[in-house]
Amino acid sequence: MKIAIDRESLAKSVQDVMKAVSPRTTIPILTGIKITATSQGVTLTGSDSDISIESFIPVEEEGKLLVEVKETGSVVLQARFFAEIVKKLPQQTVEIEVGPNFLTVIRSGKAEFNLNGLDPDEYPRLPQIEEENIFKIPTDLLKTIIRQTVFAVSTSETRPILTGVNWKFENGELTCTATDSHRLALRKAKIETENPQSHNVVIPGKSLNELSKILDDSNDPVDIVVTANQILFKTKHLLFFSRLLDGNYPETARLIPTDSKTDIIVNAKEFLQAIDRASLLAREGRNNVVKLTTLNEGIIEISSVSPEIGKVTEEIQSESVEGEELKISFSAKYMMDALKALDGTDIKISFTGAMRPFLLRPLHNDSMLQLILPVRTY
Repeated sequence: MKIAIDRESLAKSVQDVMKAVSPRTTIPILTGIKITATSQGVTLTGSDSDISIESFIPVEEEGKLLVEVKETGSVVLQARFFAEIVKKLPQQTVEIEVGPNFLTVIRSGKAEFNLNGLDPDEYPRLPQIEEENIFKIPTDLLKTIIRQTVFAVSTSETRPILTGVNWKFENGELTCTATDSHRLALRKAKIETENPQSHNVVIPGKSLNELSKILDDSNDPVDIVVTANQILFKTKHLLFFSRLLDGNYPETARLIPTDSKTDIIVNAKEFLQAIDRASLLAREGRNNVVKLTTLNEGIIEISSVSPEIGKVTEEIQSESVEGEELKISFSAKYMMDALKALDGTDIKISFTGAMRPFLLRPLHNDSMLQLILPVRTY
């Protein structure tokens, strides 16, 4: 293999595929990045067997020559060193040449590196995905959906299925649900598809976080392809594969209360800031619990007591309070996470009593909701 390649394009691709390379892996070759040169351009691949990312650099794009392929071929190079080298090369053009025994020379200007490469045939093959079930979704919407759900996945491995987000595709609608059994985040969105088939999969939260970092903020569509044990996200020059979690995701629909005894409408930003202030003292204790009490004339009291440190009380004026009087305690962190995920100026919070889960929704948008379980305080 012998190529000359634009350094910026190479550095960007290396940065993308590095997100899938794990320094701790049982398969030594996966600590490397696979580089393949064909007449169309150069493909870089990184994988940790859970996530695989493939980035393609075409020979030319928008009239600018990015790659000159003098000899086709492929090699696997140690990811950590290769990434650092590419970042620090002096010139705009990088030459990469692979000699006998995969010894690789990287030149740029007066700098020359020799790296011991590995045999690309030993690198695991990426899954070949039949592309008949394609769903399309705009990039910015996909990032928003991930941001509004992934924070609620479980971080504990005791129930591995809860470390993922449940994606259901049916009738041109995608429903994403995440829960760690103390709270739940749900988001719905319309998607384009030519195939009315329905799918129900669980994607690891970690994969979605990495995907979100790689995607740009455009509204170009991302193609999503689902198979039995893999999901593929495909953008212009990027393929992002993730394995799916095995097992059945719990039926969360029945957790969501349909009736409520107390409804509060508040300004999300003011409410978030008040919870944040109340949690300043609660944070020290293990519990981080904040209490909400409804007073008359639409006033809500937010308070927190930490026996060793002190207490804080604040009253905020809500837009409206309807229904029974209420005293309820909940985790300040969960409440703040939920409020940050809801992109509404005004939100409605529906309570069904002090010990039952309560719901948060943006006022004029039923595509998302957040559910939180209260904390028992005696």
